[in-house]
Amino acid sequence: MSDSTTQVKADLDRLIPLLDAALLEPFRHGEAQRLGEAMRYSLEAGGKRVRPALCLLASEAVGGTAAMALPGALALEYIHTYSLIHDDLPAMDDDDLRRGRPTNHKVFGEGHAILAGDGLLTEAFGVLARSGLAPDRCVEGLALLAEGAGWRGMAGGQALDLEGETRSAYDLAHLQLIHRLKTGALLRTSLEMGAVLGGASPSERASLRAYGEAIGLAFQIQDDILDATATDAELGKRAGKDAGRGKITYPSLLGLEGARKALSEATETALCHLASLPNRNSLAAWARYLAQRAT
Repeated sequence: MSDSTTQVKADLDRLIPLLDAALLEPFRHGEAQRLGEAMRYSLEAGGKRVRPALCLLASEAVGGTAAMALPGALALEYIHTYSLIHDDLPAMDDDDLRRGRPTNHKVFGEGHAILAGDGLLTEAFGVLARSGLAPDRCVEGLALLAEGAGWRGMAGGQALDLEGETRSAYDLAHLQLIHRLKTGALLRTSLEMGAVLGGASPSERASLRAYGEAIGLAFQIQDDILDATATDAELGKRAGKDAGRGKITYPSLLGLEGARKALSEATETALCHLASLPNRNSLAAWARYLAQRAT
C-alpha cells in the first residue's frame, strides 16, 4: 500500500463516520415514504465520498476543523448522489448498474428516480440554510453550491456532454471544457467551500480553488482511462460505455500513453497549488491517490 493510499484510508476512517452519522437523517421521516426510500437507497450505496472528504480536509488545511465544514460536506454528497441518479436515467447515460447495484430507476422506476434526484438537490441547499453557520459563510456556501451544480457548472457540462454524442468531432479544448464543468466544477466547489467554512484567507481560498480545478481534470482523465481499460466487475458499473456511445475521451484523443501523461501533469499542477497551505499533507496524498485509483 502506497503512502498516499495509507493517508487517504486514515482520512476516510476518521472523517466518514462524521458524515455518515448525519447523512440519512433528513430522509427518514416524511409523508412520501417510497421517495424517501429511493433517496436513501442511493445514499447508502457507498462510493468513494471524494467530494465531502475533500471539503472537510480543505477546512482542516486552512486551520479550521472538519466539524465546521460538515454542512457543506453533506450538501455536496446530496448533490453528487442526485447527479448520479439522473446520469443513469435512460434519457442520459442509460445505465443499469451503479456501485455494483441496480441503478435507482431500475429499482424504483424512472418517475421516482427523477424525484429522488430532485429531492436530494433541494435538500443540499436546505442543509446549508439550516446549519447555523455564520450568515456570511452560509450565503457564500450557498452561492458556491449553486455555481458548481448549476448550468454554469455540472448541469451545463452534462448538457455539453449529451450534445457531444451527436457531433462528428471535437478537439481537446472542447473536451476539457466539458470536463471542467461536468466533473471539475463540483470538485472545485468542494475545496473552495471547505476553505470558506474553515475560515480561509483570500489567498488560501484561491489556492484551494486552483487545486480543485486541477484535481478535477485529473479525476476525469483517470475516469476515462479506467473506462477504457477496466472491467465491469472492477468498476462496479458498465465499462467502455463512453466509447460505446461515441463519446470523445482523453484516450481516444491522446491515446492511452498521452492520457496518462496529461494525468500526471494535472496532478503535479494540483500539488503546486498546495505549497502555501499550513496543513497540506492530506490533500497532497489525495491528489496522488486520485491519479492512481483503480475504481
